[in-house]
Order: sequence, then structure tokens, then C-alpha cells
Amino acid sequence: MTNKYMYFVANWKMFGNFKSLNQLDKVITFVKKFKKNKSKLIYCPPATLINAVSKKLKFTTIDVGAQNCHQGLNYGANTGQINSYMLKDAGAKYIILGHSENRQLGEDNNLINLKIRSSIKSGLKIIFCIGETLSQKRKKNTKKILSKQIIQGLKNVSNKRNIIIAYEPVWAIGSGLIPKETEIFDIVSFIKNKVKGSKVLYGGSVNTNNINLLKKIDNVDGFLIGGASQNSNNFIDIIKKTFI
Repeated sequence: MTNKYMYFVANWKMFGNFKSLNQLDKVITFVKKFKKNKSKLIYCPPATLINAVSKKLKFTTIDVGAQNCHQGLNYGANTGQINSYMLKDAGAKYIILGHSENRQLGEDNNLINLKIRSSIKSGLKIIFCIGETLSQKRKKNTKKILSKQIIQGLKNVSNKRNIIIAYEPVWAIGSGLIPKETEIFDIVSFIKNKVKGSKVLYGGSVNTNNINLLKKIDNVDGFLIGGASQNSNNFIDIIKKTFI
């Protein structure tokens, strides 16, 4: 059981269409009735659904986020790209940046830094993902890698007040595996020492089966939830179990 203020970020990834908006109805009803108000729910659907989700959640306490953006702040000849200003205009308040699935497509720390800075200028709050691969973990380089991602990713970012850090070990995402509780506690403490005053979420195979273990890690400020968030019953169950 926790009495902390907790974040629950639903990362829908490349899933969902307009019929998927029906999944939000149960969550909206749940939030209105849920007695624990010490939580912030954030839905991050595909860009095609941001405006529709924003309208559906307009009169609720649930916020909307995006999953990535182009680093440019101005309009430009970048076919197929969407910048942070356009996402903000569509209704997003948050944005996930640095996710390992985008790093694996070639995004490096310098590019992520440009995206973070442009998103801050657009008025978005950042959910900055960091994490190590299995190979890096086995070589005991986790903290070295995380430190590099933090230093380079947040370069020239003076005001970190609107940045939430999500620790997602790459090897855990979608695998059903999670680090030991003591390992997560140690890494989250390390991150909070590197970025003073930061909120740190855990992500990577968060589901209804392991939330009872994860909620016991008392320095974690919430969860970045992937596949399990696409089903409203599972998402609600995770939130409920966190506060029981």
C-alpha cells in the first residue's frame, strides 16, 4: 500500500483506433468514483488519436500525452513528421521522449536532447526514458549508461521541474521480466541523486501480476505502463492494487 502521489502513464505505442476510445469510458468512471485522489493518470495514444482522446477527457482529471516528436520547433519540409508544438496544439500536455524502442531506431542522446528542449519550449511536460540493455547490465555498466543518458539528454536544460524520468531497463520491456526490487530501489535512488528533485517512474513489463511487488519500492513515483494499459480493466486493476 502507498500513500504517495503516484503517476500512471499509459503508453499505447502503435495500437489503437477510434473504436479504442471506448476503453476510456471505464477509466473515466473509475477515476470519478476512486476515493484515492493522490494520483495522476496520463494517456499517451498514437498521434492520430491525441485530439480525440483530449476531447473525450476534457472534463476529467486525466491528461493526454504524445509518444515522440520531431526535434524542430518550426514548420518545415519534413514529410511525415510532427513537432512538439503541433502535438501541444492537438491537446497533448506531456510527451514521452527517449523510449528505447525509438533509441533502437537510431535516436541518440543528442537528438533526444534537441527533442526535449523543443518540447519544453512548446510547453509540454517531459517523460524522459532511460535504461540499459541486457549486455550493459551484465557488464555492470548500468549506472554508467544511465548517467550518460541523463547528462547528454538533459544538456542545456536548466529548469528540470517539468521533467519526469522513467527508468525502463531495455531487457525488461515486453519480456515479462523485471529487476529485483532492491535493484530498482538502488537505480531510482541513483537517478534522484543525479537529477535533484526529480520524479522517477518505473517501466518495463508492468502488469497486474507484478504490481504488488513493484508498489513496495517506496522511492518509485509511479509507473510507465505499455501493453497492460491498452485494456481498461488491467489498467484500473494496476491502479487499484497500487493503493491497496
